[in-house]
Amino acid sequence: MAKNILVVDDSATMTLSLKSSLELNGFKVDSASDGFAALDKLKRGFKPDLIITDINMPRMDGMELIRQVKALPGMRFTPILTLTTESDARKRDECKKLGATGWLVKPVSGPDLVKIVKQVVIGA
Repeated sequence: MAKNILVVDDSATMTLSLKSSLELNGFKVDSASDGFAALDKLKRGFKPDLIITDINMPRMDGMELIRQVKALPGMRFTPILTLTTESDARKRDECKKLGATGWLVKPVSGPDLVKIVKQVVIGA
């Protein structure tokens, strides 16, 4: 069965690129344009096997999304990868403290992304 991934990014181009790379490798991908929209999907019952989120987004950024996702019932152990242009070590450390599984700096190639996803998602 295909693993479900939620991609959260305010860039439609980035979302399309990630979705294409992941779907070509057998993953099922849903998306949200910011943390608020992603949290809404999760609260309505969507249970992804992995969340990939940008950090800098409108309405709710990736750091707040991580904080809130980890507080949701049944989501504590869901892996979350950040994919961002940020290279600030303090932000990376803060995301890790909040519960992020990994930190990727944009741009990331399709093959590299898939390799990392397969390392993080059990049974992928």
